[in-house]
Amino acid sequence: MTVRTRFAPSPTGMLHIGSARTALFNHLFSRHHGGTYLLRIEDTDRARNTEAAIRAILEGLEWLGLMPDEPPLFQSTREARHAEVARALLAAGRAYLCFCTPEELAAMREKALAEGRPPRYDGRWRDRDPAEAPPGIRPAIRLKAPREGETIVEDLVQGTVRVANAELDDMIILRGDGTPTYQHAVVVDDHDMGITHVIRGDDHLTNAFRQMQIYQAMGWAPPRFAHIPLIHGPDGAKLSKRHGAQSVVEFREQGFLPEALCNYLLRLGWGHGDAEVLSRDEAIRLFDLDGVGRAPSRMDYAKLTHLNAVWIRQADDERLIAEVAERRGHEGPLTPDVQARLRALMPALKERARTLNDLASSAAFLVRPPAQPLEAKAASLLAPPARKMLEELATVLAKTEFTPASLDAALREFAASHGEKLGSVAQPLRVALTGATSSPPIDAVLVALGREEAIARIRMIL
Repeated sequence: MTVRTRFAPSPTGMLHIGSARTALFNHLFSRHHGGTYLLRIEDTDRARNTEAAIRAILEGLEWLGLMPDEPPLFQSTREARHAEVARALLAAGRAYLCFCTPEELAAMREKALAEGRPPRYDGRWRDRDPAEAPPGIRPAIRLKAPREGETIVEDLVQGTVRVANAELDDMIILRGDGTPTYQHAVVVDDHDMGITHVIRGDDHLTNAFRQMQIYQAMGWAPPRFAHIPLIHGPDGAKLSKRHGAQSVVEFREQGFLPEALCNYLLRLGWGHGDAEVLSRDEAIRLFDLDGVGRAPSRMDYAKLTHLNAVWIRQADDERLIAEVAERRGHEGPLTPDVQARLRALMPALKERARTLNDLASSAAFLVRPPAQPLEAKAASLLAPPARKMLEELATVLAKTEFTPASLDAALREFAASHGEKLGSVAQPLRVALTGATSSPPIDAVLVALGREEAIARIRMIL
């Protein structure tokens, strides 16, 4: 059997972080088993679907490196097939026409709630002759679900899960207007796409029982189900805006690398020993469903940020320069001189950055001179004695070879000759060059700026 998985989002909003993890697990499982990973856009809810949401899903998946092996399938293009299967069930006696009016269904629901019962369809048209139907009613097609026994799902994460058939009513599979319901369309699409494993959030577990009944009614072999626990906020409550970023777009805008986000999501509900930092190739080699736990996972933004810093330190310098340029795009393209400065200092800059936004902020001084006026803490380091020292230091730097070793030696000699510690010289110089009180090593900053720019900045601050 060739493994075929699918990620099936509804385009009603941004790509949620929980949905991104579902896509990741489907991708990794299919790759681990040498199979195929597919994408189905479940766009049958015409009132809520938007083109913007479809674009956001596709862009998010592309950014995460989770695009499917085949072109996406749009569920809305398959309504004729959904109707065909519903009518086949009707012809086989496994479904029936229901002529209930909206008012009858509402009264049925109110009566059940008043009696303390779950609101279920009472089956009044299950064995009734359609000839008795009132005029002008466009009938829905309902599945003739079994009333005795149980429906059982052997779930690859949750284990054996069962429900009494008496708790499930005869659900609508095709509405009166000819459109399919979600439960029916999903089954038909998964069957026709040859899906072997349905990996999705455990909020779909109750859907699996209803979908299993459609498979049984059609005589189709069902896929294997794997319902993975949801992601909660740090406090254990449902993940919401008050916890922080929720969508893939938000994490990208906050400066997270896709590798870091995927790495974090992989370890959120799945484990393999003490392995923490895993490349995509390593994840594919190790991932399987037996490592997925049953308990909900808690989002830990601090841990994600730490992991992001690890991936930034491993990232290619040229890629990070491009990321900095993108985040400063409103200022225009980077000049060759600025790119050269970034290239020289990037190894030191990325050691201190937790996010790409941090990196862009810390690299800002390489793009342009420090903004004036300086922040109070930085300005306090430029008292008159420090300014006089900087004026002398500019003369020394004008005669010094701009290599790390030569600059370090010159600064140390200058500090000693003035009876000062190196920090007392380096800190005012750092403020003059960067506008901040922290930066990569001062000799590296000087080399990156170059003699002409460094001395110009000292003169400017004076």
